[in-house]
Amino acid sequence: MKQTFKKILYGGDYNPNQWPREIWDEDMRMFQKAGINSATINVFSWAKIQPSEEVYNFSELNQIVSMLCRENYNIVFGTSTSALPAWMVKRYPEVARTDYEGRHHKFGQRHNACPNSPVYQKYVKELVTRLVKHYGDNEHVTCWHVNNEYGGECYCEKAFRVWLRKKYGTLANLNKAWNLEFWGHTVYSWDEIVLPNALSEGLEDDRTAFAGISIDYHRFMSDSMLENYKLERDTIKQYQPEALVTTNMMGTYKGLDYFKWAKEVDIVSWDNYPSYNTPWSYNAMCHDLMRGVKKMPFMLMEQTPSQQNWQPYNSLKKPGQMRAQSYQAMAHGADTIQFFQLRRSVGGCEKFHGAVIEHAGHENTRVFREVAQLGNELKKLNGYIPGSVKEAKVGIIFDWDNYWALEYTSGPHKDLKYVEQIHQYYEYFYKKNIAVNIIPTDDNFEQYDLVIAPVLYMIKEGVADALEKFVRRGGTLVTGFMSGLVDQSDNVYLSGYPGPLRSLAGVWVEEIDALAPEQKNTVAFKDGMKAGCRMLCDIIHLESAEMIAEYTSDFYSGTPSVTRNPFGEGQTYYIGTVCDEEALSKILNMAVTDAKISPVIDTETQLEITYRETDTGRLHFVINFKDEPQELPPQFAGERDLINDEVLKEGLQLKKYDVKIIFIKFA
Repeated sequence: MKQTFKKILYGGDYNPNQWPREIWDEDMRMFQKAGINSATINVFSWAKIQPSEEVYNFSELNQIVSMLCRENYNIVFGTSTSALPAWMVKRYPEVARTDYEGRHHKFGQRHNACPNSPVYQKYVKELVTRLVKHYGDNEHVTCWHVNNEYGGECYCEKAFRVWLRKKYGTLANLNKAWNLEFWGHTVYSWDEIVLPNALSEGLEDDRTAFAGISIDYHRFMSDSMLENYKLERDTIKQYQPEALVTTNMMGTYKGLDYFKWAKEVDIVSWDNYPSYNTPWSYNAMCHDLMRGVKKMPFMLMEQTPSQQNWQPYNSLKKPGQMRAQSYQAMAHGADTIQFFQLRRSVGGCEKFHGAVIEHAGHENTRVFREVAQLGNELKKLNGYIPGSVKEAKVGIIFDWDNYWALEYTSGPHKDLKYVEQIHQYYEYFYKKNIAVNIIPTDDNFEQYDLVIAPVLYMIKEGVADALEKFVRRGGTLVTGFMSGLVDQSDNVYLSGYPGPLRSLAGVWVEEIDALAPEQKNTVAFKDGMKAGCRMLCDIIHLESAEMIAEYTSDFYSGTPSVTRNPFGEGQTYYIGTVCDEEALSKILNMAVTDAKISPVIDTETQLEITYRETDTGRLHFVINFKDEPQELPPQFAGERDLINDEVLKEGLQLKKYDVKIIFIKFA
């Protein structure tokens, strides 16, 4: 168990510079009452601390830091580099980004810099150098928060060409990788390469005429922003080698390959903003993804205590919901609970975003009372949470190259979305209370008994061999439609679908039928059970696999829809269509049985039950997200709830959003 923080950090984004000085002391009084011990500062203050090219002014920031030190706060120190000051764009207009439509931006909003601008990089390094030299040796600076929610793609042609030269070496290699013989797109000079934007290869519905180009562009942009992060991190480490450095990620955000980014941060942090109708299973999946990208506990850098203004509908969290949501984050790996924001902004586009202190300006609000309740509860968990881990024998593959490739390619179905497919499989394990790790394609599969690989459309070098080795040694693999089709440049494998997975799956997919939204088919199992399927239907020929279920409609009625292939000591399930929940559950039940996977507890329940482990025992988190009361599983009767310090009684009913945390020592 590796412990990053001595205690649970509880706090969030704090911008006292937006308020008169006389309000600051009142903030400190209320924050103390709420149990807050951490503040994230200086996230958007570049224009304030560098009002012109030659002038830096740290006087107000000094006051803020001094105040937080007096109150013994853990300071998460922002670098302010995610929004340019106006003077920079005025003097160096080339520093602003160019968007997908080819428009070069003026000063405004945030994420407004081209990440490949030498001007931007120069002033970033100067700013961060001054910040770390000025504040880096302060014992209250717990962590450095680089930039903020990296995003805002820039379509910068020259830098893209430089990146492509490094990747491909020759134009012959590039022309082959992108298959530029198609539509006569062959290029004979590096400066003939144009960006895959709305003015060139862009099609409707986020599709593109040449997916290989768009995939490479997104690899390039992810790498470009990562280089910006590394520039800041390395500047901090130059003066403070032991400093903890992070940047806040955004769950399943499409733009950045977080598995690659996680290798460069000291600890993962992320911002969790579910909508009013986001399934709790999706929320859990995002936490597991953020834990999985670095395989260690993470910081919940942002969530809202009440409403989130970036949603179409700024719905309030119901009483108890924020608390339950916070404990769910901890259950899946969070070592911190932090909010955006601590005091609600008086103006700008986030003035309707929730905060610990609302516009009323006092603590007599429902939201403040709930924040204070949680803050006082978290103090009881400091000896258990920080550094505790979660292990799993099920791995679900998530891969940004596949994310980009599946959604940028033209066909076969415009409604096919990568994250939705991953979540459909994850939801099964969530409902069964089976622990899951979200894993990359280059993970060591040998540590798992069951690997789930939905829509593994792109098979990169070494992946098929690793999966074969895993199954041959006794592992169980579940894959299916839109898997094994293309290489890393989106060129189709010509060995017949599913390409490099064909022998592993024991099937040949001759054709893929795409169903319109109003069209359905049915899968029929050998035991007589039938359930619906939709969207895509692989027309499958058995090679070494056995049929588990068949289609019942259309010209391929009676042909396999689901198969199982013994392979070495293990087996591969191939699901050739988008199954309804009932059918998918039946198939995954078979896979779980083959892999000898057990849930956290044996009792059937609609409670979310997950765990984290310390060196001495296991923490069980029991949360009710259902509208109806749910009975506490009997194996927890007689155990002590750490939150309320009470012994749990048999038959206890947990109301909606109730939470129990039980620590059971190892035998």
